[in-house]
Amino acid sequence: MLISHYLHQLQLCVRRHTPLTAKNLHSQIIKAGLEHCGPLPNTLIDAYGKCGLIQDALHLFDEMPHRDHVSWASILTAHNQANLPHLTLSMFPSMLKDDELGPDHFVLASLVKACTTLGDFRKGKQVHAHFVLSPFRDDNVVKSSLVDMYAKCGLLDNARGVFDSISLKNSVSWTAMISGYARHGRKSEASDLFQRVPVRNLFSWTAFISGLVQSGNGVDAFYLFIEMRRVGVNIVDPLVLSSIVGASANLAVLELGKQIHGLVITLGYESCIFISNALVDMYAKCSDILAAKEIFGRMQRRDVVSWTSIIVGTAQHGQAKEALAIYDEMIYAGVKPNEVTFVGLIYACSHVGLVSKGRYLFKSMKEDYGINPSLQHYTCFLDLLSRSGQLDEAENVINAMPFKPDEPTWAALLSACKHHNNIEMGIRVADHLLSLEPEDPSTYILLSNIYARAELWEKVSKVRKLMAFMEVKKQPGYSCIELGKESEVFYAGETAHSMKDVIFGLLKKLDEEMRRRGYVPDISSVLHDMEWQEKERQLFWHSERLAVAYGLLKAVPGTVIRVVKNLRVCGDCHTVLKFISTIMKREIVVRDANRYHHFKDGECSCNDFW
Repeated sequence: MLISHYLHQLQLCVRRHTPLTAKNLHSQIIKAGLEHCGPLPNTLIDAYGKCGLIQDALHLFDEMPHRDHVSWASILTAHNQANLPHLTLSMFPSMLKDDELGPDHFVLASLVKACTTLGDFRKGKQVHAHFVLSPFRDDNVVKSSLVDMYAKCGLLDNARGVFDSISLKNSVSWTAMISGYARHGRKSEASDLFQRVPVRNLFSWTAFISGLVQSGNGVDAFYLFIEMRRVGVNIVDPLVLSSIVGASANLAVLELGKQIHGLVITLGYESCIFISNALVDMYAKCSDILAAKEIFGRMQRRDVVSWTSIIVGTAQHGQAKEALAIYDEMIYAGVKPNEVTFVGLIYACSHVGLVSKGRYLFKSMKEDYGINPSLQHYTCFLDLLSRSGQLDEAENVINAMPFKPDEPTWAALLSACKHHNNIEMGIRVADHLLSLEPEDPSTYILLSNIYARAELWEKVSKVRKLMAFMEVKKQPGYSCIELGKESEVFYAGETAHSMKDVIFGLLKKLDEEMRRRGYVPDISSVLHDMEWQEKERQLFWHSERLAVAYGLLKAVPGTVIRVVKNLRVCGDCHTVLKFISTIMKREIVVRDANRYHHFKDGECSCNDFW
């Protein structure tokens, strides 16, 4: 009777997630002399694990005189729940060696889960081998876990092989397989499987939609979401809304994002923390940083993702000092920063020249928070040093960092050499970069400019020949502008638009006014071998200029003009947009392939270094 009482109390403790109650019950069980009786020890381990007391669970497990399959399943599950999957896997050999127990289906499912979290398909295959050789080889739950593991690791054919062997497929196996196909760009297979799902519920729709978003197929995800709404699927779980908000962010379609935000409010999910986080990120990526701040300010509860989203957003929009101030608030609130937080912080420092602060943060992430800098952290730190003219230190960091520097890393240093007119280092970096056979056309422009400044004409000729070859492979530039529910796309050199003549007329007037104010076209970014007048004409028809001119003609007077470009804004267009912001007294926001540019009163938030 007493054992039943304690079992019931422990179950209540797990449901209510009350760690202190779990410890008190453990004390009572010891006083009653029942610590080794029946299912109580295993239930205590399970309760400690689910209440987040992993050390208490492990201590109890180590003290147990006799451990069975339930004990092992409980402690392994506890480590998974504590996000310690590497310990889950490292403990498993002791089960075989010390307790001489083979894994049952519960243990195997825990091991597969750990491999999934780690993304370690090699260990996953080893666990799969244990499963095939075990008496539980036909267990459909373990098979469903294997499908999920293989799909998330990108081994879709392995996942499909296990999926097809499941005699009674559950929701987990269907959604894992559909999501896996969609997430890795195999849309037709995902669609085929989706059509065959016995019961198409919210979770199967969510699996397909979120997979499409993650693979960059945001437009398809929106069409599927609209179809889901049309057939009347009840959104009882907000995860699908988080995915579709993410699609708005990736597409940078502000009006669409606002409509989804309205749906979120209608369904009552705005207070859900991960939805609010997604909205902050969406508005920041759609160039409306004020809306992002407003949502962040209204949040009743904030986690590390909330703080990081607003820090990265403000940093990317050139509001570096505010990003650093928000970080101070985050630390004061007792929230521990993560890897992404430091990317945003170091990025912020680079845009206001806070070299000492950037060095401190780069050092702090390892010493204070145990975060090893990634290549992205090094890239941001190098950008900080390069912008500030610390070129020797930047080169030393590149040579000493534990990663092989890639093309963007060397190109960033080369750009800094050009910016600070350090020709000697520029030639050295350029020679190395050229030996890497770079793929980005803008890198060749940098190389050509550096060699031309050094009057190394043979190398200029070599680069020019490579540039001509790169033109064949160069991605065509295009810019999108959104005006309410209307969206227009302009390609570089486009002459077929219905408003071509009006756009040309406005750009011509602006060009004349800019020249009166001292504008001289920078033709260095034009790769073709042609006369300078023709090069100027090419610059005149760059897609971002067409989009901005269209916005000036069509947008409500005084409103911000927002443009998204697929490539980096060239130096000449950057200068032109600064002039236009002054002449037309309009704020222009351009999101290019590298960052956000806020043009206002003849200045840009990037401080002319991007």
